[in-house]
Amino acid sequence: MLHKGSCHCKAIEFEINSNLEKIMQCNCSICIRKNAKMIMVPKSNFKLLKGKEDLSLYQFNLNLAEHFFCKHCGIYTHHNRRTDPNGMGINLGCLEDVDPLDYEAGLNDGRKLS
Repeated sequence: MLHKGSCHCKAIEFEINSNLEKIMQCNCSICIRKNAKMIMVPKSNFKLLKGKEDLSLYQFNLNLAEHFFCKHCGIYTHHNRRTDPNGMGINLGCLEDVDPLDYEAGLNDGRKLS
């Protein structure tokens, strides 16, 4: 199923192809602070439609994971995963047709990676 998403100010727009089955929350040092539910998808299922120049990249620790935020509104939209170089986490709250409060999330134990 195709889902459209964006940051709050709409500078960044994307779409993902997902059945919304693998929803996770991570407890690593950054994810625990942003408290976002994430849908895990292969990178091939993500398409950035608008706003590449409006993305800020944040990395820490080993600098393997890439966390992307809107330069304007500050919303975390997605990240490239450290533990799965072919996978991404997408902020469920950025999807237009989805209420993240309707979904339970599994635990991604990122603390063990610190």
